[in-house]
Parts: sequence; C-alpha cells; structure tokens
Amino acid sequence: MSQPHIYVIIIGSEILNGRRKDRHFDFIKEALAQQGHTPYAVSIIKDDRHLITRSFEHVLDDDKSMLFCFGGIGSTPDDLTRAIAAEVFTAKPLVRHKQFEKDIIDRFGEAAFPNRIEMADLPEGAELLYNPVNNMSGFSLEQRFFFTPGFPEMAHPMVEAAIEKYLPENKRLYRNSFLALCSEERFIALMKEAPEGVECSSLPMFVDGRPNVEISVASYDETLTESYFRRFIDYMQENDIDYEIKLV
Repeated sequence: MSQPHIYVIIIGSEILNGRRKDRHFDFIKEALAQQGHTPYAVSIIKDDRHLITRSFEHVLDDDKSMLFCFGGIGSTPDDLTRAIAAEVFTAKPLVRHKQFEKDIIDRFGEAAFPNRIEMADLPEGAELLYNPVNNMSGFSLEQRFFFTPGFPEMAHPMVEAAIEKYLPENKRLYRNSFLALCSEERFIALMKEAPEGVECSSLPMFVDGRPNVEISVASYDETLTESYFRRFIDYMQENDIDYEIKLV
C-alpha cells in the first residue's frame, strides 16, 4: 500500500490517569513525516479487554489499515495485547514462538519461569521486532500490524525499523496556506467546491477579539494545489479581505 491508513493505538491506563506522560504520539508523528506520511487515527486507551478488542477490530475492518500499537505485550495480568491480537487478527490461540522462547531463557535462565516465558506466546505467524535494549522482542503480523512495548526506549527503535522496511516513501503533499482577517464563514462556499484530490481545511481563531481564519489548500498535484489556492486569493482581493500568505 503506497498510502495506507496508519492507525496508532497507545495502550496504558497509567497515561490516562496521569501516572505517566505519553511519549509515543510526538515520536511517531515525526517518524512517519520522514516518509511523507501522517497518522490516520490515534487512540490512547486503557488496559481494558473489550476496548482493546473493539479497537483492533476497527483497524482490521479497514482494508488499507496499518497499525502501530504500543503497550501490553509483557507478562503481567494487565498485559492483554498478545492474546487479543491473536483473537482478532488470526482467529487462533497464542502459540509459543521458539526463537523468542530461546531468547528469554538465554537472558533470564531459570528466572524466565513461570512468568517471563509467557511473553513468547504470540499470535500464529508473528515475526519478531528486534529490541536493542534487552532483546525482548515486539512482533508484527502480515508486515502491516506492529506491536511494541510501552517503554519508549524499546518501542521507538522497533517502529523506526518497521517504517524504514515496510512503509514506502509517500508522494509529496503540496500545501499552501493563508491567514485572513475575517470569519471562516466567508470561505465555506469555496471549500465546498474543492475538486476531488484537493483538501481544504480551516483553523478559526480570534486575534485581538476579532475573528480570523487560517485556510489550507493541499493536494498531491502541485498544479491543482496552486490553481485552487489562487481562487481563494482572487476572492479575497475582489472582496477587499486583508490576508497574509503563510509559509508551510
């Protein structure tokens, strides 16, 4: 998929209750931008079986989906991601991944039992994602669904490697923007008339108590971007609307 719908699911009750600050969203936004991509949807959810299941099912229902999931792949009772991923994405029970089993035993010896060894129980067909910190791997399914630990130091290198290997560089998105000293209402008709392939968005604001709006016109076609952006400029000049071109 050259332009997949990239879902990001961050699992962690500790983020929602304020015990830990999220460090994944800003990271993956920048990592994806390096390849010309942006997230399609981002969710921060608690460690809840029903909620995780529904979130994964939503991703699976999208034929163009790619998933980066953070958290819940350890061996404590609230680590639910492995089992739910198996249920949703493979419709089969967890199976013991022999290489990961060996890695866990090599690192922990007898201390791998009875709990740590359970991290090697993965969905059928899972491929390991290398963890440069301690070799306790994440895993992927179908080369499009990626599951990593909640620890940023471990998860982020896994995600960077996956993006580099599996996510092709996107086409360049051309974007032009302006700030107008008026309300967004003045531009709604023009935005509605945007042709297919052109995205128009508005960001209303108040400056010194007066309504202002930033309008953005974007497309993968540079000529189309320029021509439709010109329609906004012409409209403002014809109607004596003060504006300022924004550098993107």
